Amino acid sequence: MVSKRAKPSAKASLPFQVDNKIKRKDLHVKQKKARDSLRRDERFKRKREEDRDPELKKERLAKNTPQTIERKRVWDDVKGDGLNVSVDLEQLKRRRMEELEAGAKEPVESEEEDDLDSMLGSESDVDGELEKRRGPRASSNAPSIAASVAFSTTSTKLDDLTPASLSLKFPQLFNDEEPPTPKVLLTTSINSTLHDEAQLLCSLFPNSTYIPRSAHRYGHKFSLREISKFAANRDYTSVVLLKEDSKKPTGLTIVNLPSGPTCHFSIANWVEGKKLPGHGNPTNHYPELILNNFRTPLGLLTARLFLTLFPLQPELQGRQVVTLHNQRDYIFVRKHRYVFRDKKETEKSVVGPEGKVVEGVEGIRAGLQELGPRFTLKLRRVDKGVGRAGSEGDDAVQWQWKAHMEKQRTRFNL
Repeated sequence: MVSKRAKPSAKASLPFQVDNKIKRKDLHVKQKKARDSLRRDERFKRKREEDRDPELKKERLAKNTPQTIERKRVWDDVKGDGLNVSVDLEQLKRRRMEELEAGAKEPVESEEEDDLDSMLGSESDVDGELEKRRGPRASSNAPSIAASVAFSTTSTKLDDLTPASLSLKFPQLFNDEEPPTPKVLLTTSINSTLHDEAQLLCSLFPNSTYIPRSAHRYGHKFSLREISKFAANRDYTSVVLLKEDSKKPTGLTIVNLPSGPTCHFSIANWVEGKKLPGHGNPTNHYPELILNNFRTPLGLLTARLFLTLFPLQPELQGRQVVTLHNQRDYIFVRKHRYVFRDKKETEKSVVGPEGKVVEGVEGIRAGLQELGPRFTLKLRRVDKGVGRAGSEGDDAVQWQWKAHMEKQRTRFNL
């Protein structure tokens, strides 16, 4: 029997037991309806209060920020900027600029007083020296101090964030000279069956040539270093090696010619373009390249290596874009074609990260059509030279993924 004094609980489970299944089901339905009605009244009450005071909505949205793993990301509290260190290059550069500015202001003021008191120079000379010492740092394009709202869509600024250690260790990638036009030699492992997949990669990387490898008894089994030497003598800038297992692509090795470095990636979730719903066919136009969320020195090195595979002057007529999006040390590779069209009546306006309507694009929309292929990369090893090297010497392994690196889920390498 149901007690008359007992009231329906606000939780999902009842505070009492009912033997009759039909009555128990009826009580659960009534309880759910009462709980939904209470939530609905609270929601409409909150809406009326926020309409009267818009500041309440801003405070609520600020508190309701989802706590994802990316927002809980931790950084190594060290002063170095090596490949094994997970530091935010934007924060590191901002901190160094603040230290330099703070250190430059104190001695400059004392020297200015000494110069004026000693009558060794005029005020114009002192102002000129101050401008030289301060340099262009005051007017440089320093990143904003405020934290980014969407960390996963942060564009990587390769030129502004390059630390000195990377420039010294990899001078071929990080220098002020304009890189040559990419010319890629693409091949596979010996006796590979991934000819169609290799042709798809040729459509992804411009100016690439596919040469299959054979292990015929009358043929020579060229190694990766021999292939790289052959390609470097013929003005190739990169060598891409596609690996397979069970007739599926499982690895990708990229060699920057003529002297490295070499990055080894594993491939997962390979999907051809023709298997994508509503896919399009790629053209021979040079695509645009988008590099997202590469924030550490290792991530910057990886982004710079991919940058050497694409021309610096894309052909905008093709409206093609290749995106390399890093999230939790996984690099998602996508290729799309975009088009700008007019907004439909049923569509809403574009809203920015602050929740406000973006001005200037009220009647414009962008449509995307995926071209393929799509796949996911994970960096496994970085060698300074060409091909796989040992732990000693000039071409030693600079970084290698190990299983213990993923024990702390909030720490990432890229």
